[in-house]
Amino acid sequence: MSPWTSLITALALLLYFVVIINVGRARAKYKVPVPQMTGDPNFERVLRVQQNTLEQLVLFFPALWLFSFYVNPLWGAGIGGAWLVGRAAYAWGYYQAAEKRGVGFAISSLSSVVLLLGSLIGIIQSLVRI
Repeated sequence: MSPWTSLITALALLLYFVVIINVGRARAKYKVPVPQMTGDPNFERVLRVQQNTLEQLVLFFPALWLFSFYVNPLWGAGIGGAWLVGRAAYAWGYYQAAEKRGVGFAISSLSSVVLLLGSLIGIIQSLVRI
């Protein structure tokens, strides 16, 4: 088990926790009561950040850990760190306007793809050596 990969995992969970808190704050600010999921467009953007981040975590966590195990934990943590920066930029941009989410989305998506493809290569290399 890699402490670097574990750190990135904990930081990703912390980022997600902050995003969840932001939804609650936006509900109060924009007066969108539970269980309503629509209302003020500003609230909807904050909610979309939370939903999209959850969707991305499903791909990110396994790819991060597989890459770290089969390829290199330090490289995995570095790429995972780039994913974190991308998700933070995505959230910050999307909170302001939907058009401003693109750069962050691209950084985090590219990071996930690198982790996933790297994992597959590492797994295949491991199988070939058997």
